[in-house]
Amino acid sequence: FDTGHAVSMTADCGAEVLVHVGLETVGLKGKFFKVHAKDGDHVKAGQLLIEFDPEGIKNAGYDLITPIVICNTDDFASVNPVAGGKVAAGDKIIGIEKK
Repeated sequence: FDTGHAVSMTADCGAEVLVHVGLETVGLKGKFFKVHAKDGDHVKAGQLLIEFDPEGIKNAGYDLITPIVICNTDDFASVNPVAGGKVAAGDKIIGIEKK
Protein backbone atom coordinates (compact mmCIF):
# COMPACT_ATOMS: atom_id res chain seq x y z
CA PHE A 1 0.00 0.00 0.00
CA ASP A 2 1.56 3.29 -1.11
CA THR A 3 0.34 5.05 2.04
CA GLY A 4 2.37 2.68 4.25
CA HIS A 5 -0.52 1.96 6.61
CA ALA A 6 -0.62 -1.70 5.57
CA VAL A 7 1.38 -4.33 3.78
CA SER A 8 0.25 -7.49 2.05
CA MET A 9 2.40 -10.37 0.92
CA THR A 10 2.27 -13.99 -0.13
CA ALA A 11 4.44 -16.27 1.98
CA ASP A 12 6.46 -19.07 0.43
CA CYS A 13 3.86 -21.52 1.81
CA GLY A 14 1.14 -19.67 -0.15
CA ALA A 15 -0.42 -17.82 2.79
CA GLU A 16 -1.74 -14.40 1.81
CA VAL A 17 -0.82 -12.14 4.74
CA LEU A 18 -2.19 -8.69 5.51
CA VAL A 19 -0.61 -6.51 8.22
CA HIS A 20 -2.66 -3.38 8.89
CA VAL A 21 -1.02 -0.83 11.21
CA GLY A 22 -3.74 0.70 13.34
CA LEU A 23 -7.45 0.98 12.69
CA GLU A 24 -8.78 3.27 9.95
CA THR A 25 -5.24 4.62 9.43
CA VAL A 26 -5.76 4.75 5.66
CA GLY A 27 -7.34 8.12 6.52
CA LEU A 28 -3.89 9.47 7.39
CA LYS A 29 -2.96 9.24 3.67
CA GLY A 30 0.62 8.23 4.45
CA LYS A 31 1.30 10.75 7.22
CA PHE A 32 3.43 9.11 9.96
CA PHE A 33 4.41 6.16 7.66
CA LYS A 34 7.51 5.41 5.59
CA VAL A 35 7.47 2.52 3.10
CA HIS A 36 10.65 0.42 2.70
CA ALA A 37 9.41 -2.43 0.47
CA LYS A 38 7.95 -1.93 -2.98
CA ASP A 39 5.16 -3.88 -4.65
CA GLY A 40 6.65 -7.04 -6.13
CA ASP A 41 9.72 -7.15 -3.88
CA HIS A 42 10.76 -10.55 -2.53
CA VAL A 43 11.21 -9.98 1.21
CA LYS A 44 12.76 -12.12 3.93
CA ALA A 45 11.97 -12.63 7.61
CA GLY A 46 13.24 -9.70 9.63
CA GLN A 47 13.36 -7.29 6.69
CA LEU A 48 12.04 -3.79 7.37
CA LEU A 49 8.84 -3.24 5.38
CA ILE A 50 7.42 -0.04 6.87
CA GLU A 51 8.21 2.43 9.63
CA PHE A 52 5.64 4.49 11.48
CA ASP A 53 5.39 7.08 14.23
CA PRO A 54 3.17 5.51 16.91
CA GLU A 55 2.86 8.71 18.95
CA GLY A 56 1.90 10.73 15.88
CA ILE A 57 -0.75 8.18 14.95
CA LYS A 58 -2.16 8.06 18.50
CA ASN A 59 -2.14 11.85 18.80
CA ALA A 60 -4.08 12.05 15.52
CA GLY A 61 -6.80 10.01 17.20
CA TYR A 62 -6.19 6.57 15.71
CA ASP A 63 -5.99 3.22 17.50
CA LEU A 64 -2.68 1.37 17.05
CA ILE A 65 -4.13 -2.15 17.23
CA THR A 66 -2.41 -3.92 14.33
CA PRO A 67 -4.36 -6.84 12.89
CA ILE A 68 -2.41 -9.52 11.06
CA VAL A 69 -4.73 -11.58 8.88
CA ILE A 70 -4.28 -14.68 6.75
CA CYS A 71 -6.67 -13.91 3.89
CA ASN A 72 -6.84 -17.40 2.38
CA THR A 73 -7.33 -19.61 5.45
CA ASP A 74 -9.47 -22.06 3.46
CA ASP A 75 -6.33 -23.12 1.58
CA PHE A 76 -4.82 -24.60 4.77
CA ALA A 77 -5.62 -27.42 7.18
CA SER A 78 -5.29 -25.00 10.10
CA VAL A 79 -4.36 -21.41 10.86
CA ASN A 80 -3.96 -20.68 14.56
CA PRO A 81 -2.67 -17.83 16.69
CA VAL A 82 0.54 -18.61 18.53
CA ALA A 83 0.89 -15.26 20.30
CA GLY A 84 -1.42 -12.39 21.15
CA GLY A 85 -1.11 -8.99 22.70
CA LYS A 86 2.27 -7.32 22.47
CA VAL A 87 4.89 -9.16 20.45
CA ALA A 88 8.50 -8.41 19.59
CA ALA A 89 10.33 -8.60 16.29
CA GLY A 90 11.00 -12.21 15.40
CA ASP A 91 8.21 -13.66 17.56
CA LYS A 92 6.17 -16.42 15.94
CA ILE A 93 2.58 -15.18 15.91
CA ILE A 94 0.65 -17.52 13.58
CA GLY A 95 0.93 -21.24 12.99
CA ILE A 96 -0.11 -22.56 9.58
CA GLU A 97 -0.53 -26.21 8.63
CA LYS A 98 -0.78 -27.18 4.96
CA LYS A 99 -3.60 -29.48 3.77
